[in-house]
Amino acid sequence: MKKVYLLVSVMIFAAAITGCKKSENISAAPAANAPQTAVEAPKAVEPAPSAVVDELKPTQDELIIEARTNFEPIPLNVEEGYKLLKNNTPTPEKFELGKMLYFEPRISKSQLISCNTCHNLSFGGDDYQQTSIGHGWQRGPRNAPTVLNSVYNTAQFWDGRAGDLKDQAKGPLQASVEMAATPAYVVEVLKSIPAYVELFKAAFPGEADPVTFDNVANTIEVFEATLLTPNSRFDQFLRGDSNALNETEKKGLKAYMDNGCVSCHSGINLTSDGYYPFGLKETPEARLLAGDKGRFGISEAEGDEFAFKAPTLRNVEYTAPYFHSGLVWDLGEAVAVMSSSQLGIELSNEEIEQIVAFLKTTTGEMPKVEYPVLPASTINTPKPTFTID
Repeated sequence: MKKVYLLVSVMIFAAAITGCKKSENISAAPAANAPQTAVEAPKAVEPAPSAVVDELKPTQDELIIEARTNFEPIPLNVEEGYKLLKNNTPTPEKFELGKMLYFEPRISKSQLISCNTCHNLSFGGDDYQQTSIGHGWQRGPRNAPTVLNSVYNTAQFWDGRAGDLKDQAKGPLQASVEMAATPAYVVEVLKSIPAYVELFKAAFPGEADPVTFDNVANTIEVFEATLLTPNSRFDQFLRGDSNALNETEKKGLKAYMDNGCVSCHSGINLTSDGYYPFGLKETPEARLLAGDKGRFGISEAEGDEFAFKAPTLRNVEYTAPYFHSGLVWDLGEAVAVMSSSQLGIELSNEEIEQIVAFLKTTTGEMPKVEYPVLPASTINTPKPTFTID
């Protein structure tokens, strides 16, 4: 089995849609994506031989200066994402194992569904479904959020019920409409495969029994923390390149800021991570709410009915359909719905087109993940089960 080695210090971690580039030099964390001129489709880049200077250049451009008060570029070095992990030191061994488990369908009850099923790294980090399809072809209640840049979320899921990526990883594994497994089942599957036992020993040296459900989540978190999309044209603009956006896109950025979109979608991940009623100013169509009370189901707090965590708008052209109900497929329509329901204003068609043009500039370089070859099952590995309990 091939082992992925990661670079720290000056080497640059590639970004793309299908895998993690191997290297012969190892260190505790991968480095960042090399900058590349943006085009219509997101690019994957190879590691560059020298470090990229990650800084905001001095500028007299008033729009860049204003934008910097509301946004930050994603760091070019993926190590920066690791700084947000709590009680989970990243290592090459954890990264490699976490990548394998992210693509491992046998830890689901049907042995057909993996993390990548609903958070597909080949297209936006989600599943392009209204709501996700899980165990036994059951349809889940909400649209799958993107996994890309999710390490920058202060909470996970639409209702914020998971505080970090470790907790988030445990949820779908156990959800009856998703992977429908149990912690004991996951451990049983992994312990039945000697190669996994050895990989857990390497990732968690010194632990008497390292194959645990918690350690499964720890490794997946380390892998997911590298799924960043830096160096979008908007990030290049924030760093001081006035020519990174065209005139229509600049007008869209200005309209986005002037009309108050930054109240909920700003910062490094274009989200405040706050919880807002869907219909803050004007109640949207009932079909868009889909009867989902959102955060209230967790907090039971007054004012949380129909409130949801503001999602990231990075790479938003790749994350349709939109909203928790997944009922809007057109980005322009989504902008129009948000302007009326959340801001209480009606944007002109021209303004909507300009804002959509701006939002598309947030598409960055996608994480490059080499599809892992998983170890073979043994006679002791549990067999797939398709029943719905």
